[in-house]
Order: sequence, then C-alpha cells, then structure tokens
Amino acid sequence: MKNFSVLLLAALFLIGCSNTDDSDSSEKGGSKTANLQGSGDSANDILSNTKFSKLALEIAYVEGFRPNEESLSAFSDFINDISFKDEITVTYKQVSSPNKEDLTIEEVAKLETENRTVYNSDDTLAIYIYFADAPSNNDDIEKNSVTLGAVYRNTSMIIYESTIKDLAAKSALVSEKSIETATLQHELGHLMGLVNLGSEMVHPHEGEATNDDGEIIGSNHCNVDNCLMNAELEFGAGMKKMLIASKNGLPTLDAECIADLKANGGR
Repeated sequence: MKNFSVLLLAALFLIGCSNTDDSDSSEKGGSKTANLQGSGDSANDILSNTKFSKLALEIAYVEGFRPNEESLSAFSDFINDISFKDEITVTYKQVSSPNKEDLTIEEVAKLETENRTVYNSDDTLAIYIYFADAPSNNDDIEKNSVTLGAVYRNTSMIIYESTIKDLAAKSALVSEKSIETATLQHELGHLMGLVNLGSEMVHPHEGEATNDDGEIIGSNHCNVDNCLMNAELEFGAGMKKMLIASKNGLPTLDAECIADLKANGGR
C-alpha cells in the first residue's frame, strides 16, 4: 500500500507545483488564472458560499467514455450534502481522443488547456472533470496497481474511465456505477483539501507514505479504515475489495474528514 501511495502523491502534486502558461482570458468570460492554482487551494471556495454560491461542472469525455447519469446525480447529491452551494449545473462536452496508450499528468493538463471552456466567473465556481479513454502512465498491471483518478490544480480532476470499465468488467460483484461514483467523490475530497491538502486537520488522521528517498511522509489520505478518503480507494485493487465487502455500498467520509470540512466552511 505504501507503493500505491507514492504513485498517488506523484499524480497529486506534479502539476500543482508547475508553471503552466495558460492565457488569462476564457471562452465564457472571467479569468483562467484562478483555476490554475495548486490542488486544495480552492477548498474553502468549493465548500462555502462566501465567494461563490454556484458551482458549474464541466464534464469532458471521449466518445464511449461518458460517465453514467446515475453517477453524476449521486455526485451532485454528495456536493449538496457537504457544501453550501445554492445551485449546481452540469455541462457535457465530447472531446477528441488523444490516441494515447496511457496518459501522464502533464498530458492531461495540456488536454485541459485545449478543451476546457468553463472557468470561474462572478458568483460561480467551475470544476473541470475529464473522463479519459486511456489509463494512467503510472499503472503497473503486473503488480495489480491501477489508478482510478487524480486531481491536479485546484479545480481539475481526471477520471480514468477506461480503467474503471476494465475493473468492473472483470468482476460481477462490483458495478461500474459504484466505482465511478466512489472515485468522483474521493477525488472531490482532495479538491476540498482532504487530507491535509488545504483543509487543516482538526485532529491528526493522515496516513503515511514512503517517498523515493525512503523517507516517511504524509499520504494526503485518511488513516481510518473504510473512509472515503482512505488511500485504497484511489487504486483498483483497494476499490474492488472495499465495494465487494460492502456489496457495492458506497464508502462515506469518516467523522474526522467531516470535521475538517466543517472547519473549512462546509456543512
């Protein structure tokens, strides 16, 4: 599991610390700069309605990899349960396949620059979610290590939809919708600053990981078993195990994660 966590940390931070040179104007008005910050930097803006009372979700997907309507509906319900947003709108955009065998986070960020059209404006916060037809370049099939999703920047996430479909197809005991929904909610948790990624912890509950130098570092995941923000949910084997054990019941946030979100402006 420590190896899994290292892969996750690479996905989370590689782009958040980069200097991507995007234009300052967006197709729908407003500024792109506010959407090019580090992962977790907009946690309070997502949770509270102090600055933004509305939320706009832009769902970009490759043909054949559009998310299930039920997953997006459950995702919106999840946002309503933990934030104070008055209105949530969803815009779908079919995009061309990059025709890649796998995707690096740098490539994902470039695709966003080419395809994203919805940015923060007035009282509306925008989140971009890309459903990919290719897996993460960090996957190691031989070690049963596949990544289901990742966040990069403050309002951006990727869902490796092809990997989710493959995982669901290999077992009659887990559904595609359950994996998809849990992955969406897990990654949103990171955008909301969990764990120790922008929302301060009320009480310590961050798990540990080992970096390339063998040093013990924080994993940005909850150390409470079965929590939505447990590191296992980021990866195929852990997600499958948890959903089978719960008979496709979705994992939920534990009390520690909920306390962190409330302290940073959430419900």
